[in-house]
Order: sequence, then structure tokens, then C-alpha cells
Amino acid sequence: MTRASTCLTPSPELRQQYVSASEAEGAIQEATHAQLDNAPHRLINTSTGYLCNRDARIDAFKTSSEFKELLLTTMMHADLHMEHLQEVVATYFHFAMLSHRWEASEPLLYDIKDEDVYKLNPVGGIVKLQSFCRTARDAGYHWAWMDTCCIDQTNNVEVQESVNSMFVWYRHSALTIIYLSDVPPSSKSGSLATSVWNRRGWTVQEFLAPRIILFYQKDWSLYLDDRSPNHKESISIMQEMGDATGIDAQALVAFRPGTGSAREKLQWASKRVTTLQEDIAYSLFGVFGVNLPVIYGEKKQNALGRLLQEVVAQSGDISVLDWVGKSSGFNSCLPADITLYKAPPRALPSLSEDEMQSSVSTLRDFGAVELASKVYSTLDSVTAPRFAHRRLHLPCITFLVTDVRRKRGQDQETCFTYEVKADGVHDLLITTEDKLMPFSRSRKPGWQTIFLVRPWDRSLLELPDYADDMESVDDWTTPPESPLYDSLGGSEDGDEPVDLESHSLALRLLVRLGQPFSAFLLARQRDGQYKRIASDDNIVAQVKDIGASAHAMMDVRKIEIL
Repeated sequence: MTRASTCLTPSPELRQQYVSASEAEGAIQEATHAQLDNAPHRLINTSTGYLCNRDARIDAFKTSSEFKELLLTTMMHADLHMEHLQEVVATYFHFAMLSHRWEASEPLLYDIKDEDVYKLNPVGGIVKLQSFCRTARDAGYHWAWMDTCCIDQTNNVEVQESVNSMFVWYRHSALTIIYLSDVPPSSKSGSLATSVWNRRGWTVQEFLAPRIILFYQKDWSLYLDDRSPNHKESISIMQEMGDATGIDAQALVAFRPGTGSAREKLQWASKRVTTLQEDIAYSLFGVFGVNLPVIYGEKKQNALGRLLQEVVAQSGDISVLDWVGKSSGFNSCLPADITLYKAPPRALPSLSEDEMQSSVSTLRDFGAVELASKVYSTLDSVTAPRFAHRRLHLPCITFLVTDVRRKRGQDQETCFTYEVKADGVHDLLITTEDKLMPFSRSRKPGWQTIFLVRPWDRSLLELPDYADDMESVDDWTTPPESPLYDSLGGSEDGDEPVDLESHSLALRLLVRLGQPFSAFLLARQRDGQYKRIASDDNIVAQVKDIGASAHAMMDVRKIEIL
């Protein structure tokens, strides 16, 4: 054997570093499918201008120089880490998403199918599509997605899947380009805040979901000529967004979807509009991390009701009940319109820690430990709120209304003000469009019962794992026995040692229950079920005396509300 031929024959040690072509292709295929799982079904190839489905994108990859180089590298290095392989695949399949305001003539799927978008007649929305694809291509991305033409708007199944997947797609985009069609070149700071893009419903998730975004003006130049790679890292632009939207800085930059802090998220969307009324709810599916049927034609009250029902079911978050105005036909405890979340929650007075400790000491001196323990144990055993068949099963502290009188001198035709008395709380004035039947304790119809209710908020228990519990309604429910049960004298022999820390928690709860709280009225219907009485003002109530009213605070019920 010659020296030359010897050099061409790999040694056994070198041969062990090779893998077969089929094995290498299998590994690349696995990484490819994992990458495409979180991508839209159709994307535009920014090089060719053609719309490609999943199979077409895989075929394009297999004929690319990137694939050939990766295949050779994988075959030569059997110990190649999967992370490196996935990184190469991800780089090829990185895609850019467009966030924009729909205008009169947007290109649809049938307009670009089997067409080179760059060769289409540059009129109307086609110009925007072409500019977007060029911008994405020049930024180094093979693939681009625009909602109007990459989704088959005539296919209901595809529309439903797209609505429920949209947040994930934006989340996994390598870049989201936000096009401000009404912001002219060389605009000054503040133009973004006043852009119509910032008033549309769908743009909430289109901004929150992506990790990397760039704002472009009407002529496709960068907003404020900010050439940083990610405008979420631009202090000035994020400050403008925060001021315009009311979204806190942390959520603007690193938003995490979920059902917690529900009312805050609803407030973000409360000033926005959508062309189709149901979309104001559908556009929030991804923000809340829920997956629900899309039923165009059901109208906004039903769509919003289903969304809020799911939020309560998953989290037990009762903040969605904090609104004033007209009730929804879906359920009387929910608002008729998302705009009713526009006003921030009523700011209630809070105690400083010094004031809390002083109040706890006073209650302890008055011998209120046993009372506090009973109240704590009662409320600790309360299970989470839930919806079933549009009925809200709401755990709440109830105060029986004993007197309702129409306030004299009222000349409004649509709203009425009533003086309301309830056991254990200070008298109230309620303004509502509902006509209430005046009554007193001595002259009340046999079937008529009205409660002033305080929805139970489990955070008042100050349990250390409360933040984690709110993530799931299954975790939110309480074990059969209170964690304070034994230490607060709940054992059979009564000889358990006193737990001062548990006593302190119970007394702190009693103090908080004595503070002003948000409430609403529930009226019993003739069939025995209850409906919320809508109010035009926040109802803030307060117990008269924490000791004398303790029996009222012990009236804890789970009421079924229509």
C-alpha cells in the first residue's frame, strides 16, 4: 500500500467520529420539527417572494447551503451537542412578524398564493407587504409573516387555531416589526403614543408577546432614528409606551402571560377598539394564556363573559368583579363592556405596619383572640369561586340589607339614588339604573332578600405561598382543616399549645376586615337565585364596630349568581 493510499484511509479512531447520513438527517429533522412547532403554518420566503407552507419551508431548507453544511458537520462530529444543531436550524427558520393597523385594501391569501409578492402591482396594501418583506430580508430573516395574507380568513378552523396561537407565534418571532403608517418621517417623540396603532385591540398582545421589536415610520425608517437592535431596550421609547398605555415597565419589556392580575390587564385593553366586536375579547386570549373557542357572531358580551369566566376558573381572581356600570347578559357579576374597566380600582385607605400593630395590640387587650380565631378558621375553609353554566358560585361575606329608601328630591329619569341600611355596616347611598323596591325590616316582601356582599379575597389570610396559589384554582382551594385549627384551640382536648404567630395572623385579619372595603348588592330573584344590582358608583362599605359586627362577618356563604 502506498503512502498516498494510506493517507486516504481513515483510521479506526477517526472512523468512530462519523455518523451515517441517515442518522445525521434524522437529528436535523427532529430539530427542524421542534423549531416549526411554534411557527405559523404559512410564511413568505423573503428571498423568493413566495408563500410557503410547512412542507415547502422544509424543502427549501434541505436545498440550502446551511443544510448541506450542517449535515456534513453532524456526520463528522458524532459528539456534536444537540444545542448547537438546534441553534443552526433555528437561525435558518427565524421569522419576522408584522404588527400593523389594518387599512382599506389589505392583501389576502388568494391575492398572493402562487405569486411572487415582489412582482405584484404595488398598490394599496401590497406596497406595505412588499416593504415589510424587504425590511425583514435586509435584516437577515428568510421568513416573514403578515396576518392578512398568511391566514386563510375564509377557513373557520384555521382562524380559530390562529387566534389561539397568535401570542405564541409573536413570542417565538426573532423580530416583530411594528409599522406605524400614520407616523411621518423624522417625527418627534410622542408620535408613537398618538398613532392609531396604539388604539387597536390586537396590538396589545402583538407588542407584549415578542422579545425583540422595532418600530418603523410611514416611510419604513426607524422611529426616532433609533438604531438599537431592540426597541424594548430603548429607555425613551419604552417611557413613551408606558405613559401612553399605562402598562408598567416590567410588563412592557418582559411580559409573562397568565390569569393573575386580571383587572390590570383588562384595564390595558379597555380603551382600545376592534373592527369586530368579539375581537376585543379574542385579542386577550394570549395575554391571559387561555385557549377558548372562537365564535364570530356571538357578540361582545358573550365573548368577554367566556373569557372572564375562564380567568376566574383558572385563577380564582375576583378583581374582574371590580367595575361600575351596566351588567352583562352573560352574568350579572360581569360588565357589559370592557370599557367599564377603564377607571382604575377604587383606592381604599390602607394601614401602615405601625397602625396595624397598634390595632392588633388593642384587640388582644380586649380579649378578641378567640373571636379572631373563629373568623380566621371560617374564612380559611372557604373554597375558590367558580363558574358553571354561566352561573358564578361566589364565596363572600354577606350583610343582610334591612332597609331601602328612595332618596327624596331625585329628578333623574334613568338613575335613582337609594339610602341603604344593612346589618353591621354603616349606611350607604347607592346610585343605579335598576329600580329597587323600597322596603324596611318590618315591611319586606316574603321573597325579597338583598345582601350587601364582600367577595372573599384569600390574600387577606397572608399565607406565605399566596402568590403561587393564585396560579391555579386547584392549588387555591383549602384543605379540609385550617392550618390554624390546632394552634387556635381546635383540637379535641383543647390542650394544644398557643401559637402566638397564628394568633397574630388572626388578629391582623380581623383588623383588615374592619377597614373600608369594596362591595356590591345581590338581589334574590323569585326563583331563589341571585343577581347583582348594577351600580353607577363604587360601593365602599365599612363595619360599624369590629366586635359588635363579628356575627355579621361570620355570615360566609357561597352564593350562586345569575
